[in-house]
Amino acid sequence: MSTGSSEAAPRRRLTAQARRELIERAASELFAERGYAGTTIEAIATASGVTAPVVYDHFASKLDLHRRLLERHYADLRGVWRAQLQGSEPLGRAIPRAVDAWFAYVEEHPYAWRMLFRDTTGEPEVQAAHEEVIAQSREALTPLLLKYIDAGALKTMDTHANANALDMAWVVMRGVLQGLALWWYEHQQVPRAEVLAAAMNSLWIGFERALAGETWQLPAPDPEW
Repeated sequence: MSTGSSEAAPRRRLTAQARRELIERAASELFAERGYAGTTIEAIATASGVTAPVVYDHFASKLDLHRRLLERHYADLRGVWRAQLQGSEPLGRAIPRAVDAWFAYVEEHPYAWRMLFRDTTGEPEVQAAHEEVIAQSREALTPLLLKYIDAGALKTMDTHANANALDMAWVVMRGVLQGLALWWYEHQQVPRAEVLAAAMNSLWIGFERALAGETWQLPAPDPEW
């Protein structure tokens, strides 16, 4: 009896890079679903189809793996902004395209952004790593923001006030986008175009007016109150 067609083909050995990719993908999903504290190296190994020692061959610790994923996914998101905002296109066209590309990444990588935005672990080392990676992203993207913010009302502010305004603009933008991303995960039937419109209504209308030199002023007290 011939066995040539019935014998199983030998399994192809994965390269170190391919195995590392499997580990990172599985870890992203587990960290997103269970949080840092609820995820173990053993669970990551099982989900990756390897053993725990193999995971340790690639990463010194769970914290090392978690930080690597933070750095990787934030770098991907920075790449989205750079790709969309480095040209000379008017801001009114560049910003909505960049925000749409950001939400496209969110749509295509649900575990990545849930890990970035949703894991509120209280472990000091993890929190410190998270804050450090966020600060690196902000520093890397600041030149892109300054390219557009160096105008209008912000242009007339002193250096300290301008820095504070930029910090607050960053916090507002991050809060709106991340908040909508989390909301969208719970309402996946909503088209991306509607999420984009909500983001632009929240961010762009006020931002555009500020760049034109208009600023909000505290209303004068009403004498009848």
